[in-house]
Amino acid sequence: MLVIYIDADGCPVKEEVYKVAKRYQLPVKVVANHYINVPLNPLFEQVVVASGLDEADNWIAERIEKDDICITADIPLADRCLKKQARALNVRGEVFSDDMIGHALAMRELMRELREMGQVSGGPAPFAARDRSAFLSSLDRIIQAIKKEAQR
Repeated sequence: MLVIYIDADGCPVKEEVYKVAKRYQLPVKVVANHYINVPLNPLFEQVVVASGLDEADNWIAERIEKDDICITADIPLADRCLKKQARALNVRGEVFSDDMIGHALAMRELMRELREMGQVSGGPAPFAARDRSAFLSSLDRIIQAIKKEAQR
């Protein structure tokens, strides 16, 4: 059964995931290293992992399976999910793919180095309504594609 995993620390689209999951009756694992308020619904499970770098990522990567979906802004976690034939989607609706993950990892490293050298400051653009809309559209498309593939 298709499961949606949310890398929940700082995820701005949890409510959207819950809405879509209810519509499709899909289980959701909300993973973080601290308590996050999750709606009371048997489809939704709060998973609190140990404190520490990458604990939530490791928990997700160890459990995600083929055609599950991971919602994350973490490019290395997305890469790990793709290697297990799962789907990965960032909070702005961009679908991670095998074709672009290498480029995304390289760009992440380049930006880290530029920030360390003081060449770049700031972060991503503020999250906007159009990002939320793009996310909802992408999540729906991914679920429909997985369901269609399962019927074959």
